[in-house]
Amino acid sequence: MIKLKEKIGYGFGDMASSMFWKLFGSYLMIFYTDVFGLPAAVVGTLFLVTRVWDSAFDPIVGVVADRTHSRWGKFRPYLLFLAIPFSVIGVLTFVTPPFGDNGKLVYAYVTYSLMMMVYSAINVPYASLLGVMSDNPKERNTLSTYRMAFAYIGSFIALLLFMPLVNFWSGHSKEIAAQQQGWTLAVAVIAVMCALLFIGCFAFTRERIKALHEKQAPLKEDLKDLWKNRPWWILLGAGVAALVFNSIRDGATVYYFKYFIVEEDFQTISFFGVSFVLSGLYLSVGQIANIAGVILAAPVSNRIGKKQTYMGSMAIATVLSILFFWFDKDNLALIFTFQILISICAGCIFPLLWSMYADCTDYSELKTGNRATGLIFSSSSMSQKFGWAIGSALTGWLLSYFGFVANEVQQAEAIQGIKMFMSFLPAAGTLLSIVFISMYPLSEKKMLEISAALKSRRAEKGKS
Repeated sequence: MIKLKEKIGYGFGDMASSMFWKLFGSYLMIFYTDVFGLPAAVVGTLFLVTRVWDSAFDPIVGVVADRTHSRWGKFRPYLLFLAIPFSVIGVLTFVTPPFGDNGKLVYAYVTYSLMMMVYSAINVPYASLLGVMSDNPKERNTLSTYRMAFAYIGSFIALLLFMPLVNFWSGHSKEIAAQQQGWTLAVAVIAVMCALLFIGCFAFTRERIKALHEKQAPLKEDLKDLWKNRPWWILLGAGVAALVFNSIRDGATVYYFKYFIVEEDFQTISFFGVSFVLSGLYLSVGQIANIAGVILAAPVSNRIGKKQTYMGSMAIATVLSILFFWFDKDNLALIFTFQILISICAGCIFPLLWSMYADCTDYSELKTGNRATGLIFSSSSMSQKFGWAIGSALTGWLLSYFGFVANEVQQAEAIQGIKMFMSFLPAAGTLLSIVFISMYPLSEKKMLEISAALKSRRAEKGKS
């Protein structure tokens, strides 16, 4: 039985990851176009190239982690030794160097590529840790719930505080140089928190599950087993589609509020002397609603099943996203209400995805006798980053196609495009995700049978 302290410690890891993940997803696009000074189409290509490479890098990290042996286990050492590099490179990604256009573009490619690589190097082992902390499906659901709840808490903190921090460090100036300094220092504050959280995750968690075979199978066998793992392929497709949905909505939000809502026309909202902008409140409210979805995921899925919970959540999100298109800029109450409802649905699905990936690991071990936890989780992380890459690239390219011009009043076509980023385009992702998950074969009953069979084999091995 895993104690509360360890569940919280496991949550710390995704709290750290999600702080940067949300900053990248919600603010990096507009940082590159409106502060750094790159064209939207160029940023779209930058995101596609770096994130596709990063997606391919994930399985490499998984393979290396599976073959890691230390006194701290296979996966935990990465949390300790990469916490500081993760934070430092994150800050460098939001630095604007005094280079020309070509020099800045090269700098953006190098720093963002390094950031995505170190993100993989720490996040893949962290995700894989779930597969070796417990072999109980319901306990994995609980761990996934803690993981995602803390992830959304971290995202809430980062999104709520980020723009006030930018404004504070820039002195509320609209001068580009002051804005550049404000963004860098604001990210630095978040980065320090991330490093401390990863170290806390390392300190509070433990690895318990050992593979049936002490010796790791050759990489060729791991890849062969993965190729034959049908449930994993289904989750791969579902994960890509879900991240297209999520990344498009996140990446377009600041544009939606800056150019369609025109948040500067609304009175600034202040709490305890801190001024918050509408876009930051919108994103932060979404994170609170995500937490509500995460909390609902375990009890609902334990009652009706992961597959049914996932499909129901995505179906509701599809309908709500389509309706979002027809809201006017003055319908703030409806805009925020639908953000809450859609975010609850999104919050439900991600802990279920990670719990199902852990089930795929058990399924593969029963079928093959080989437990490639790191490879399965890294390739699953790869699918999510690939979905993120597609969604972000589409956002940049379509912004350019619709005639977006940074820091200018947008034409009607650009405004219609920005509205589609919040409605029809993410709805296409949710529909595709439903199609994939409808084919998922590992029911709760099936997983109990698999878990019992693996326990029996481990018991027999212990006697021999």
